[in-house]
Amino acid sequence: MLHFARWKIAAILAVLILGTLVSIPNLIPRAAFPDWFPVRQVNLGLDLRGGSYLLLEVDMNTVVRERLDGLVDGARTRLRAANIRYVNLATDAPNRRMGVRVTEPGQVQAAIAALRELSNPVQLATGQSVPDIEVTAGPDGQIWATLTEVGLRAKATSAVEQSIEIVRRRVDETGVAEALIARQGSQRILVTLPGVEDPNRIKELLGRTARMTFHLVDEAASMAATPPPGVMFLPGERGQERYAVRRRVEVDGANLTNARAGQDSRTGEWVVNFTFDSVGTRRFAQITRENVGRPFAVVLDEKVITAPVIREPILGGQGQISGNFTARSANDLAVLLRAGALPAPLTVVEERTVGPELGADAIRAGMISLAVGTVFVFLYMGLAYGLFGWFANIALVFNIVLMVAVLSLMEGTLTLPGIAGIVLTLGTALDANILINERIREEVKNGRSPINALEAGYTKASGTIMDSNLTNLIAMACLYGFGSGPVKGFAVTVAIGTVVQMWTATVLTRLMVSWWYKRTRPKELPVVERPGLTFLQRLGRPLFRIVPDVTRIPFMRGARAGLIVSAILSTTSVVIAFHPGLEKGIDFKGGIEMEIRTPGPGDISVLRAAAGGLGLGDVTILQFGDPSTFAVRLPAQGDEGAVQVAVNRVRGALEQAAPGTRILRVEAVGNRVSDELFMGGMIALGLSFAAMLLYIWFRFEWQFGIAGVATLLLDTTKVVGVMVVTGIEFNLTTVAAILTIIGFNANDKVVVFDRMRENLRKFKTMPLEQLVDLSINETLNRTLGTSMTLLLSAVPLALFGGDTLSGFAWLMIAGIIIGTSSSTFIAAPIVLFTGRNRLRRGEAEADAPKGGKTA
Repeated sequence: MLHFARWKIAAILAVLILGTLVSIPNLIPRAAFPDWFPVRQVNLGLDLRGGSYLLLEVDMNTVVRERLDGLVDGARTRLRAANIRYVNLATDAPNRRMGVRVTEPGQVQAAIAALRELSNPVQLATGQSVPDIEVTAGPDGQIWATLTEVGLRAKATSAVEQSIEIVRRRVDETGVAEALIARQGSQRILVTLPGVEDPNRIKELLGRTARMTFHLVDEAASMAATPPPGVMFLPGERGQERYAVRRRVEVDGANLTNARAGQDSRTGEWVVNFTFDSVGTRRFAQITRENVGRPFAVVLDEKVITAPVIREPILGGQGQISGNFTARSANDLAVLLRAGALPAPLTVVEERTVGPELGADAIRAGMISLAVGTVFVFLYMGLAYGLFGWFANIALVFNIVLMVAVLSLMEGTLTLPGIAGIVLTLGTALDANILINERIREEVKNGRSPINALEAGYTKASGTIMDSNLTNLIAMACLYGFGSGPVKGFAVTVAIGTVVQMWTATVLTRLMVSWWYKRTRPKELPVVERPGLTFLQRLGRPLFRIVPDVTRIPFMRGARAGLIVSAILSTTSVVIAFHPGLEKGIDFKGGIEMEIRTPGPGDISVLRAAAGGLGLGDVTILQFGDPSTFAVRLPAQGDEGAVQVAVNRVRGALEQAAPGTRILRVEAVGNRVSDELFMGGMIALGLSFAAMLLYIWFRFEWQFGIAGVATLLLDTTKVVGVMVVTGIEFNLTTVAAILTIIGFNANDKVVVFDRMRENLRKFKTMPLEQLVDLSINETLNRTLGTSMTLLLSAVPLALFGGDTLSGFAWLMIAGIIIGTSSSTFIAAPIVLFTGRNRLRRGEAEADAPKGGKTA
């Protein structure tokens, strides 16, 4: 197994060289490369470089209402044309249908046929065309035209696709570079705006439907209390006037080809000049020719902007909109008209904004954590495993290089949780190397020759490495499938790191060991301490062991006590999780969280008075870090529209109370989105447990599967208890931490289970209790070694990773300690008690094997 064909060596070296070359461009600004050069780089997420993340939702109620209103207008026209007498023509929006009652029974079938002609065909994937409405008849001549599910889905798809295109045009008009607009789910649009610190203007542009229509004003109906048929009352732009305009759209704004802001040459006021296409020009000329002397209303989003009197026919297809515009409002309206009207209003249901200053702080904190963690892990591996530990460190360097290369090829986005994933990969990446080195050491202790010990070490450890890492990949797949935003980046980073480290540990280190062995032909491997060596010779050998090689700790004597203590701790954790309960973050409970920085030391009482006087509920303002930095928290505000109004009001009040205040970060999550995020997090946790159970059950006996999942559940409840006691927020980031803990703890338990399975085949008559103790003792150095490398990478993250990741890191540390102890005192006892009569039949009569060495 230590023999490598030349083509294999060439392939390995090619992967390393290509990975290095692909990674290098990330150290050079993109502008330094020529335009033709196909450079691929890792993109920084908004939480690192600053910008805004907006999640928009299409108002499908408006889409349905407009379709029903269209059915009413069409039904009125067709029924009158067919001389069908009817009453009670109206919409039933909650049931998504339109109803009409035909007064003459003999005309019911003719009415049904007329209404069916209003259907729009929907093309199915099979190529079949079906109607989007279903027309049915009831008693007394009542007819219903109901929107079908197929029709509603088609409407939703069309509305979202049209909205994405219009949002893209509007964002492009604002000049934001590298904006990302993408569909998310069935009714939502994700918009990321790099470098945008204050997205208010863009939110206003995106939130307006901007449907412009031209209507004739009915002056005779302006004094009526209720609008006559065919007329509607609309407010003016300032809301102080009321206009009676005809419902009929004389000219549609969809016929505009251009709109530009400008100044009127006579008055100097700001106006919007527009131009129609040929259809609009012809229709506009006809209307103005036939209605000279009558007011003509320009309606934008059901508000009358202006209603000038037609002085003369306008034949050139050009016009002007005036209405007390400023330069900015005129330009914004021109942008909206050029981009086109949205098919339905868009609501911001989630907003996350990070200033570039805070992003730079996050990058600095992440790099410090990565550097310190790397030094700690390198020193531990080199000192604990000698030469083979330094080989593992070299592989770890290439592990990080290849991770960056894969992210670069994917043009992935690196977020702050993604940096945390890279830091944690430092610890988990060495797990495979520790397994291999411990196996080699065991084989040397058992008297094997150097070449045989190396062969056996890599061969026997490979299956365990595969099993243990697949559990981590399962957890990350669940997190990616049901996570959101930056947390998905964390899952991708850890998954890539897991796959890469399996290759570097089993292939790259083996190649380095092969080269070393062929060059030196040692009589013994440098995996065991030897007294009397020089300092340099000692550097090539392990300098310390966490525990002695041979231990005979009777762990199973405390099996019942371990299970009882674990059950008490887990039960207590579940109780306190309900009362006093977890401190949910805004991801899961909704609300608003802002981080602000005043020009100098801020007066917290002034800020509290400014925000507290807005009537937005219990506003909490806390100082953290330096005296000029504050956290502002507000409760959920009801619907998503109210959340955005509250954000703008708080922002304005704080800037007025302390002029020069900068908003470093804004997170606003509506109630519906928070419920969805919470449900997604719970589903991810549930699926990860189910997947772990099935995988361990498939790879081992069912007793191991039950023991593994039961222990993971107990571990998770204890971690929840830690969160309650310490006040760490329960949010998407901590769900990522819990899933990472589940993956790591499952990894740890699989290694112990694998040794148990091996010993079950090896010692067929050994009592199960002794066999379990033996297996734990044999893997003790590996268990503690992996936990140590993960702790050494997590502690710098907790100390230097900043406020965003400190809770994540401390939770990881607690989970590592809990998981390491549970592998010994919980998982193993469960296997012992459930497998006593199945894994070892007739154990009471069996005797322990004679002889000494066991592994």
